[in-house]
Amino acid sequence: MAHIDRRHLLKGAAAAATGLAISGTPAMAGGRTGAADLKFFDTPGDADFPKVGGNLGNQNYSGLRRINPGNVRGLRGAWMNSIEGGLRTGNSQSTAVAVDGVLYIESALGNVIAVDGVTGATKWRYDQTRGTLTRRGVAVSDKHVFTKSNENYVIALDRATGQVVWERQVSGFGNIEKVAVVYHDGLLFCGTNDGPRGAALALDATTGDVLWHFWGTPGPGEFGNDTWEGESWAEGGATPWIHPAVDPELGLTYWTFGNARGSNSSQDGSARGGSNLFANSLVALDMRTGAYRWHFQSIHHDIWDMDNVMSPVLADVRIRGRMRKVVVYGSKSGMFFILDRTDGTAPLGIVERPVPQEPRQKTWPTQPFPVQGGWTEQRVVDQPLGTSVPGDPNRAVPNYVPGALYDPHWDVPILSIPGHGGGADWSHLSFSHRTGLVYTGYGYVAAAHSLTESSNGLRPPGEYQTGGIVAVDVSTNRVKWKRRMPYSLAHGNGILTTASDLMFIGQPDGNLLAMDARTGRELWRFQTGAAISSSPIMYRAGGKEYLAVYAGGTSIPYGNSAPRGDFLWAFEIGGDLGPAATPPPPVIRRPVSGTPVEGTAVANTVVIGRTYSGGTVGATESFAVAGMAPTHLRVPVGTTVTFTNHPGNAGPRGVTQFFEGLFNVTLAPGESFTYTFNRAGEYFFNDPASPRSTGKIEVYQP
Repeated sequence: MAHIDRRHLLKGAAAAATGLAISGTPAMAGGRTGAADLKFFDTPGDADFPKVGGNLGNQNYSGLRRINPGNVRGLRGAWMNSIEGGLRTGNSQSTAVAVDGVLYIESALGNVIAVDGVTGATKWRYDQTRGTLTRRGVAVSDKHVFTKSNENYVIALDRATGQVVWERQVSGFGNIEKVAVVYHDGLLFCGTNDGPRGAALALDATTGDVLWHFWGTPGPGEFGNDTWEGESWAEGGATPWIHPAVDPELGLTYWTFGNARGSNSSQDGSARGGSNLFANSLVALDMRTGAYRWHFQSIHHDIWDMDNVMSPVLADVRIRGRMRKVVVYGSKSGMFFILDRTDGTAPLGIVERPVPQEPRQKTWPTQPFPVQGGWTEQRVVDQPLGTSVPGDPNRAVPNYVPGALYDPHWDVPILSIPGHGGGADWSHLSFSHRTGLVYTGYGYVAAAHSLTESSNGLRPPGEYQTGGIVAVDVSTNRVKWKRRMPYSLAHGNGILTTASDLMFIGQPDGNLLAMDARTGRELWRFQTGAAISSSPIMYRAGGKEYLAVYAGGTSIPYGNSAPRGDFLWAFEIGGDLGPAATPPPPVIRRPVSGTPVEGTAVANTVVIGRTYSGGTVGATESFAVAGMAPTHLRVPVGTTVTFTNHPGNAGPRGVTQFFEGLFNVTLAPGESFTYTFNRAGEYFFNDPASPRSTGKIEVYQP
């Protein structure tokens, strides 16, 4: 049963009983339409925050003003609903929506819970019948709530009761499970995820019938098929795994399609020559028919898993004296592509620049760059060992071949930034009507790419995974302000801006932050008890304005070290509830592959170039990530550790300690090196001959 903190129930119930409840209506005073009507792409959130992204243009912007810079420090919890009764596992990536004073949220199990926005009481819940799945948000119409399940079902629930109205299995288009649903004018827009070939889909919201589809990888006879070598289109990836934007006036939907792939690897382009449309592309489709209108490909022939699959943001802005209808697209690559959403042209300029080539990868000769450049670093920094720690946030882990964005690779790992898990990955952007800025959280997660990685690149063990927030002027594509933060904010850490010039974002350590939207100055923080991998929202109910966020946590990029929960919070000025207990913070350094081994179990010795399992050193030489035996050695302060290049190894191996630079040695087969650890801490090291092989010495004070 869901747990509700009841200290605020009586006060909330009394407020509701006064008759002061205000909610979204089909036609608001003065002939205006409300947010819940979803008539226009840019209606600000009002009493309602009716969809993931706030409105059809994914602006994550609220017109509410009562919570402002002058009183935001008075925000406290109004209520907290533990929606799964205390669940502390799983991946929570869903963002709440609010309509008519009710919040709708999906848990880490994929269940749908409706919660009273004034009291925090659970009104109804729908439990998945086909097993647990990761969800990213429901859609709401005047009568229904739409969700998905395993086995590719789209499900319509009665908005008042949660009872199933219809279920429809959507087969033949890839996995249709994770992506948030978008509702508009009788249509459901559904993307697919994580499959060999993906499609954008429109369904009839009354029946679930598929009305049209558009393939991310075009088949024979379809426009774009000739951009794929041979039959590589058939498993070319390009799944649209984030929700689209909709412009009802233009009658267009805007979809971002994912990275190209082949033979289950996004890093090997050798068998899929061509630019590989519509991978790594923004595509505008006719809302009613799915007909192709235009596209822009941000990365040609991607071999880095650097797809810019973020929910696109629509805005009307003045550029060089002329009002333009634009779409903001990007960006794992740390760049925003600002396009005219009527035809895909670039009012601020985009240029194709030559990039380094690798013929075996069939690399494309150029890549597009906005004239203004990017908003984050595009080359790793080779900061010397022994200098400040942690140092530059995009510093290179030693011994890797350092590279820049779009440097090609083959069999040798090339380390580059922002990395396939960095930049602005799948967090939700916000566009403020007040400031004209678009805001995003981003990450510094350098990645090493080579064909030695079976999937999509290695995030080197021992690197610091941090991030920041950037605000970009949409009219110029120039950075207005940028702030480095202690955690990566690239995975679900969405942003909300308001008409009172506030900006809200949640962190993986459980803190929800309020900042000045014009400067980035922090104004308030509140500990929610679990990592936040969702977007904050704002709504009005019972005569009050509330801020709400779901704190559940997800595994990317911090694995199980990110604290988990099932906490749906609502906040008001002068609320009764204080912060939750502070959970252990996420481990920001990328962990090594193994579990801790006590030094006494292995004579305080690490064998280089061998794996370790069940107390046994591997019989053959290894250049894998786990090629240290053991990878994680735990010893007390004052211990002397021996590092040995196994005598059976074929050539020199060694150990480089980073980033403190305590030692850096190369050893012939059979040679050893010793070092005494006199200070508690964690000390990462890798092999100069194979930097993938990484270990850690954990030194503790007895």
